[in-house]
Amino acid sequence: MSEHRGHVWTVTEESWAALQGAYDLHVHVAPDIIERRIDDLDLAREFLARGMRGFVLKSHYVPTAINGIGAYGGISLNHSIGGLNPMAIEIAGRSGCKIVWLPTVDAANETAGRLDSKIENPPFWAKIQRELAAIRIAPAPISVLDESGEISEATRTCLELIAKYDMAVATGHLSAKEIRKVVHVAREVKVRKVIITHAEFPSQNLSVEEQAELAAEGAVIEHCFTTMFLGKKPWDIVIENIRKVGFEHSVLSTDSGQKVNPPVSECFGMFAQRLLDAQFSTGEIQRMVAINPRNLLE
Repeated sequence: MSEHRGHVWTVTEESWAALQGAYDLHVHVAPDIIERRIDDLDLAREFLARGMRGFVLKSHYVPTAINGIGAYGGISLNHSIGGLNPMAIEIAGRSGCKIVWLPTVDAANETAGRLDSKIENPPFWAKIQRELAAIRIAPAPISVLDESGEISEATRTCLELIAKYDMAVATGHLSAKEIRKVVHVAREVKVRKVIITHAEFPSQNLSVEEQAELAAEGAVIEHCFTTMFLGKKPWDIVIENIRKVGFEHSVLSTDSGQKVNPPVSECFGMFAQRLLDAQFSTGEIQRMVAINPRNLLE
């Protein structure tokens, strides 16, 4: 039993049992340019101790391709690697990366890191974005759309390369309009695996109807623990979203690893416990933390 953000959390043995074989597709740990709570090796030990299978390392700024059982790399298409950069994706594919995130911190839709942002207590990455903007080395925000509002040629080329290496594409911090168009074109170019990144995060804030439509097109909807834990979306809304869209189309991730949050495995345990308390079955949780994520990594 522990207390976090004014809430007493009890993670039961049933919760840990529901996480057996789980993969967290969205963790922020060291090495990174942002200070993190734990590094990848210690996280691997932590997960193994709890019976979890693995995780995907996410950095907003550097590729995380690694070789090893249960720990997978990815790449985020922000300015630090050239944005919508086909060369970066080609090398990522050859290096064994599993997930390509479309622009996150540099997305045109993401305003938290801009100098004129009104957001108080911004995330660590937003502070870095503001520092870069203040010294005038931050290029223009990235959109995946061209001037006509359709998927740009650069984006299409990136999606084709993602399909070539059978990686998963994740929608990053794109807008709802961009996400819909990405999902459609990804299917056109034979991308098999599409993840709607933290669907309830403020810069996405997808309605349950939008989530259901994307799931019907074959996308998997990601729900991240820190979105609710940090008060960005009420738990009851997210739980209802999962019910209506269906556990078959959902994955649970933590989006954790920051020093201000609990340990990653504990975040995962608290997430599972919340769903157990909401009358989800162990089997349903297993589908969202182990089976669906594994299918995205294979």
